[in-house]
Formats: sequence, structure tokens, C-alpha cells
Amino acid sequence: MSANENLSAANVRVILEKQRAACLANEPWTAEQRCELIDRAIGLLVDYQEQIVAALAADFGHRSHDFSRLFDVLSPLAAMKSAKANVAEWMRDEQRHTDRGEGWVQYQPLGVVGILTAWNFPGNLIFNGLAGALAAGNRVMIKVSEFTPQTAALIARIFRTVYAEDEVAIITGGSDVGQVFCSQPFDHLLFTGATSIGKHVMRAAAENLVPVTLELGGKSPTIISRSADLEAAVIKIITGKLHNAGQICLAPDYVFVPEERLAEFVAAAKATVAKLFPTLKDNPDYTSVINARHYERLQGYLAEARAAGVELIELNPAGEDFAAQAHHKIVPTLLDNPGDSLKVMQDEIFGPLLPIKSYSDIQEVVAYINSHPRPLGLYYFGNNADEEAFVLKRTTSGGVCLNDVLRHAGIETLPFGGVGASGMGAYHGFDGFRTFSHAKAVMRAADAPDLMRPPYSDQVRQLVGSLIKR
Repeated sequence: MSANENLSAANVRVILEKQRAACLANEPWTAEQRCELIDRAIGLLVDYQEQIVAALAADFGHRSHDFSRLFDVLSPLAAMKSAKANVAEWMRDEQRHTDRGEGWVQYQPLGVVGILTAWNFPGNLIFNGLAGALAAGNRVMIKVSEFTPQTAALIARIFRTVYAEDEVAIITGGSDVGQVFCSQPFDHLLFTGATSIGKHVMRAAAENLVPVTLELGGKSPTIISRSADLEAAVIKIITGKLHNAGQICLAPDYVFVPEERLAEFVAAAKATVAKLFPTLKDNPDYTSVINARHYERLQGYLAEARAAGVELIELNPAGEDFAAQAHHKIVPTLLDNPGDSLKVMQDEIFGPLLPIKSYSDIQEVVAYINSHPRPLGLYYFGNNADEEAFVLKRTTSGGVCLNDVLRHAGIETLPFGGVGASGMGAYHGFDGFRTFSHAKAVMRAADAPDLMRPPYSDQVRQLVGSLIKR
């Protein structure tokens, strides 16, 4: 079967059954075997790094080569190496206290894990999910996105050089194959993508009672406190927002700025973009929007906001004309206090547009955040301990980064996942290992008489009565 050939429902099921049969026919993989499987993935990232970077650039029209090397090669490589270094410790039985014998939790492989990845970080998402699934001892099937066909074809080809189909299988094809994929009776399904699609994935998985981990994104708010170093905050916010041209599930989606510092924020944003990207149109560091559909969607947000009278502040240092371009690049744009009825304030933006909302009191900021679906990330910039504690205690999000953006997702010792509309479950590091494992309770009973079975004696009644108390 060629790397570009779509798979029918029957083909997908055949691969699943082949992997399940291999699970049942063999002993669970040892720590050494799991490390060797992870090593193969490490080899792919190292040996094919240039091809991965080139394929991503081709799929995006233009994508920063250095950015791809950092986030789709180096970052998942670090995750793989971390899993390899820790897998033996993670696999150890976890002792639990019991007064009736010996008790422990044994982590065992679930069986076959399905991973459905998104287009914005193919390398990162494929290898990060694979790290946890292999560390837990599972066979893995990965459906790659049809929106990055060059990368999908490359991944399918290189994976077949190091993995047998009953170990790790790459599934290519369009949305029809994706629907077939997420309806399979996996032992666990990990999906990364839009909330709207996540609902369909969960509904399909429910037919087979497949447990799911959903990483769905959402509108991640950013708060700049009056106590913050505003210039330092803006540099980090704008840098994070323009990574991958904003096409990141954790990108800052809108920013709360103290009302008296709005002009200062705009000036700092202009200065930051001028330093990061003196030019944009032909700058190799500035990434294109993935395709025409998403480009038109983002232009639609701008057109609607402009028609509603919202001030649009373009961050275009060289004043370049983007009307005639070979790709789908969009000028980074601030939107000054857009109304909540506008699509840019309702949809996850996934592009280089950044609404700014002025505020007078931190309580109104928290109230606004809490009146909307729970986000994947929340960012707070400031040096006020009481205010920071208030924000942390009174808001709920998948994760929080203080005085920076995005970085918490790259820490392998922290769980990564959403809550509510931004997803469920978590992975990365030990949390990924646990997600893809079955925590089996085991008890070895103490050799003692069992007084708790019939016929119940007066002695038992007295013992039970003595225990029922406050």
C-alpha cells in the first residue's frame, strides 16, 4: 500500500486487529523493549530532520525552517528522550497502604492506542503522543492530517522503515478516513483539533466505549496586570502570538490591558514586531497561514470587525503590500476592543490577529473569563502576589503560564490538557504514561480469619458496632 493511498474502513480494522492480535500473542514489552521502540522514533527525528522541515514548508506554502526545527523536531525529540530515560521508573508497581494485606497498583498497557493529529504541528503531535503510548507499552495507530499531505506522505514512508505494521502504523487519507478511524474500538483515543470536531470524535468513540483524551484549544486569555513590566510582557506575548503565525492551540487569543496603558501596549507591540520581523512578506522567519480557506476565514474576521467600526492596527514595519503574494501571509493585526458579538471574539482565532480589551479592575477581567468556555491556556503577567493568587484560584483553564506564554506545554513533568470546552484528560511525561496505561489494583490478602461472613456472631456484631462511630 503506497503512502498516498487512502484506507477503507476494512483496511483500518485489519490493521487494528493485527495490532490487537500481536498484543495478546506476546508478553507485554519490557522496559528495554520500550526504550528500543522509542529509540527508533528518536532516530527518525534525527535522521530525517531536513526532510521534515522541507515537507512542512511545502505544506504551509511557507513555514519558518528554524521554527519547524525547534518545535517539530527538537521539542518532540526532547519528549522522546525524556520518556526513554524515565520509562523503567514509571513502570514500577506503586505501593498502596492497606491494613488487610499487601496492596499495589500495577501499570499495564491498554493495548492499541489511536492518535488523531492536527495539521499545525504534525511532527510535535505525532511524536509526543507516540512517546507516552510506547512508554506505556502499547501498539499505536496514528491518523495524520490531510491538510499537510507532504508531511503525511513523508511520515508514512519513514515510519514503515523502522516499525512493523503491528507495532506502529501510520494512516493517511481525508476526513472520510478520519471518521472511520475514530469509530474504531481502540483501547484509548487521543485527538488534537477543534472543539467542533472533538464533539464528533467523542460521539464516535462512545459507540465502542473508547476512553478519549481531547486536546481542543479554545480562546486562551492573557492578562497584563498594572504591576507588570509592560514592555517585557508585550515582547513575550507578541513573540508567542506570532509563532507559526498564531496557528497554535495555546496562542494568546486576546489580551486584557489596563485602560490607561492601552496606547503604551500598542506602541510596544509595534516596536516588538519591528524588531522580530523588520519585513514580513518575504521574511523566511514569518510563517504563512496554512491554506486559502483559513486565510479567507481570517480576512472575514477583519472585514466584519472593520464594518463594525473596530480600529484595526496593522503591525507592518516596512509598510509592505500583501495583495500580490505567493503564499497566504497575513499582516499581524491588533483589534482595539472588538465587541463580543463579532466572530473574532467567538471563534478560536488560529492566526496572527490579536484583540485587545481594556479594563479598569481585575475582578471584571476574571468575571469575563468565567463567563466564557474554559480555555486551554491562561496567561498572567504581573508581580502582585495577591492578584496572581486571585486569578489562579478564581479561574479554571487547562494550564497557566505566569509571566510568559506557551512554555508550560513544553515541560515534560507537567500534565498537558484541557478542561471543559478545551478538552479532557492530559498527556506528556508521566501523565502521558498514565493516560495510556491501565492502573490495575492488586491486593495480596493477609493470612487471617475472615470474621465478616455468615453466620454472624455476637463478637462480629460487637466489633461492627464499635467501628460505627464519628
